[in-house]
Amino acid sequence: MAVRIFQPARNAMQSGYAGADQWVLEYEPERAKKIEPLMGWTSSSDMRHNELRLKFDSREAAIAFAQKHNLVYQVIEPRKRQRLIKTYADNFRAGRPVPWTH
Repeated sequence: MAVRIFQPARNAMQSGYAGADQWVLEYEPERAKKIEPLMGWTSSSDMRHNELRLKFDSREAAIAFAQKHNLVYQVIEPRKRQRLIKTYADNFRAGRPVPWTH
C-alpha cells in the first residue's frame, strides 16, 4: 500500500494559519472510481474510498508511522509562502503595466 505524507494547504475560507503545521498521511486509492451507468453516481470497489486521513504533529511522526506499518510512502514537501508586499501608493505609480483610469 502506498501513502502520501504532506502538509495540506489552508482552506480559502480561513484567514489564519492555525493548524497549518500538521502533517497528513493519506492512502493512495488502489482502484479508480467508476461512474454507475444507471444513476450516474461515482462509485468505487476500493475499501479506502472514504479517503482515510491520519493527522500528525510532525513529518517525522508520520514517517515513523509509515515505517512501523511497512507502508511505501512519498513525502511531498510544502512550498514556502511568498508574501507580496505592496503599498497603497503602488496603485498610482507611473510605471504600472496597466494605467490607472479613474
